[in-house]
Amino acid sequence: MFVPVPAPEEMSRWDAAAISSGISEETLMENAARAAMDSLRAHAAEKGVAVAGSSVLLLAGGGNNGGDAFCMARHLLDAGARPVLICTREEEQYRGAAAHWLRTAINLGVPVFSAEAWEKSEADVPPKPDIVVDGLLGTGFHGTLRDKERKLVEKLNSLEAALVFAIDIPSGLSASTGHPSPTAVRAHVTVTFQAAKPGLLLPDAQDFTGILEVRPIGMPRRIQEENPPAFRTWLTTTPRNFDRGAPYVLSHGISPRIEALFNSPSAPSSRGPSHKGAAGRVLVAGGCSAYTGAPCLAAWASLRAGAGLVTLAGPKNVLDAAGLSMPALTLRALSGKAPDGDWCAEDAEALCEVLPTYGALVFGPGLGRSRGAFDFARALMCLPDRPPMVIDADALFALAREPELLSQLRPCDVLTPHPGEAATLLGMSARDVQADRFAALASLASLAPAVWILKGEGTLIACPGEPSVISPWQVPQLAVAGSGDVLAGIIGAMLARRHKASLAATLGVWLHALAGMRLSRDFPMRGNGPHDIANILPAVLGLAGDPGESCPSF
Repeated sequence: MFVPVPAPEEMSRWDAAAISSGISEETLMENAARAAMDSLRAHAAEKGVAVAGSSVLLLAGGGNNGGDAFCMARHLLDAGARPVLICTREEEQYRGAAAHWLRTAINLGVPVFSAEAWEKSEADVPPKPDIVVDGLLGTGFHGTLRDKERKLVEKLNSLEAALVFAIDIPSGLSASTGHPSPTAVRAHVTVTFQAAKPGLLLPDAQDFTGILEVRPIGMPRRIQEENPPAFRTWLTTTPRNFDRGAPYVLSHGISPRIEALFNSPSAPSSRGPSHKGAAGRVLVAGGCSAYTGAPCLAAWASLRAGAGLVTLAGPKNVLDAAGLSMPALTLRALSGKAPDGDWCAEDAEALCEVLPTYGALVFGPGLGRSRGAFDFARALMCLPDRPPMVIDADALFALAREPELLSQLRPCDVLTPHPGEAATLLGMSARDVQADRFAALASLASLAPAVWILKGEGTLIACPGEPSVISPWQVPQLAVAGSGDVLAGIIGAMLARRHKASLAATLGVWLHALAGMRLSRDFPMRGNGPHDIANILPAVLGLAGDPGESCPSF
């Protein structure tokens, strides 16, 4: 199941459209504050903090997040807490709904002090409040924190409150990249409204967001449908009452829902094909004299992911290794015309006759970067009847070396670069790719109208004509050499089952993550190998569900 992940500018369009439809800005702000209060109460109780009687410091900036904090202060006062507002602006400088709710809070007796007075310890504020509410900066923040804001963030982080609660996003964290700029509030809980924002879902952001909870604020469904966001992510719990105020939590690790699936007595019985031909035929082309293991891993993963027949095409030493260790594979020798025994352009011609009989081709694991490998890649990419392809590893370097081959890519093809391979394709450094993974994904997608998977923590999937997908999970058991070969094999199996490329890619990434999570039971401190990832796949295939299903609320 997917839920939408709007970028900050897309969320702003939702807000503007809601206001234009007749829902006032004050109403949206009040809805957000009520949702945030419900979340704060729940998480305070989990930490053993009673809201009634607690001291609460609310840091309010000049935007709508400040307005949310003003509303929350009023609700906290009604709940018996002792709220204090710290404002970065003078009262007369606030505008719109924020100004309205600040005046209301003041009229009802909420103490208000300036940020300058707080910094100088001249405000009547408890030095160690029980609860801190961060409403300094919202999701529209970009660039670098100014010196004044940075000092406020650092002071807030030094308070050591029992509960640090961020409204919409921890101040200083980029909603677009997930990076602090250069620091950010470290919250125990972040409640974000209506939908998560892309930067919140990257695994590194968890150090700042803590628990990430999504709560509805009454955004009309029609507005969301008419303004679809660029991104989406998996939801592993079904928010059946989301429209009526039920929250959901987006997890960077093993959610209770996934844990419950693992603990179920048995996975659902297979309803798939009972004949190997109908289960999908995958051809894996890769390997060289220096790398025999990568194509074998990809081929084995395809079998473990449910493919009915998997053939490995490669140099003799690769086939010898596969024949000894994996007799379930069928083997196809190369033309033998390469002087070094590896690859040459004629090998593509030798495969030409059989390619149409396969549902998918996994190309590149262990291919090597010899002249012959590049000649083979060029010849293969120009074949007219090739099946949908997973293009991985050294095949990506062949595309980077001869960019004109990118024009041969089709919407049914899936490319799986890691940051280093993406950097080579884009002519930048891996550091630049990691600095803004969303921008790097957009640049990859502009190279060709295929499905692009930017691997790594916070894997991203660009799907032509569909919202991109964010994989928020941080799974250490997947960070092992050969893991990418396994992923390529899984996607190949999904393509061979005639799934659309975008669905095959999302299914592959989802199954890969589930496999790593399942392995965390037996390998809590890592130590697993790529074969372990492949071998656990049958145990999680029945748990994957259908990631193509959309949340009914959207």
